[in-house]
Amino acid sequence: KVQAAGQSVGDCVDCNACVAVCPMGIDIRDGQQLECITCALCIDACDGVMDKLGKERGLISYATLSDYNTNMMLATAGGSSSVNPPLVRTADGLFSDKLAHFHIRKIFRPRTYVYMGIWSLIGLGLLFSLLTRDRLELNVLHDRNPQFVTLSDGSIRNGYTVKLLNMIPEPRTLVVTMQGLEGADMVVVGDDIPAGRSFAIPVEPDRLKMLKVFVRQPADQIRAPAQTFKFRVEDRASFESNEYTA
Repeated sequence: KVQAAGQSVGDCVDCNACVAVCPMGIDIRDGQQLECITCALCIDACDGVMDKLGKERGLISYATLSDYNTNMMLATAGGSSSVNPPLVRTADGLFSDKLAHFHIRKIFRPRTYVYMGIWSLIGLGLLFSLLTRDRLELNVLHDRNPQFVTLSDGSIRNGYTVKLLNMIPEPRTLVVTMQGLEGADMVVVGDDIPAGRSFAIPVEPDRLKMLKVFVRQPADQIRAPAQTFKFRVEDRASFESNEYTA
């Protein structure tokens, strides 16, 4: 009817192929819509129809909002409220060179370089943190109930949960040493390790090893109601170490 009235029509033949393939059920011919997920199925469907009709592809295409507004101003030039196809096509039926299309050069703008610089700095920071992170961690929790026990010989015993974290994909043997607390020794519960001021324990790759350790100090060596000392863990093969003040 539009053609019979002598009015110019666009390339759309109202086949509804773009609507049929849209997973969101929208009509892209109505313009940009929030529901669009840019899957491009409508573009493929429309290009297939244009190929069958012998017309140039691109009736539906990706475009920036700026390009869309520019093309609409061109297509509706002269105060028309609807798109005038002759304004956007040449005499041989091809799209006019005046139409704005996406080009790879539009990606490389000053803002793009700024974003690339920021993300590069963030990436370098993350890489530096990864390369310099501790590969061996030591954490110690003091038993709270009871905080200490007075043994029959008058010595004081404290209980600790020692956590050894091996963050490399290889097994290794770690040496745990007690520094300070004169005359004291350690006993590892559940392991056949003799009492002493240090012991060696194997830790599997990428695993956390938890130990129950009792620290005992003879009564004649106690110098104050509260004393501090250090747990030190060391991998003597890689010379990595960590300390915790208890």
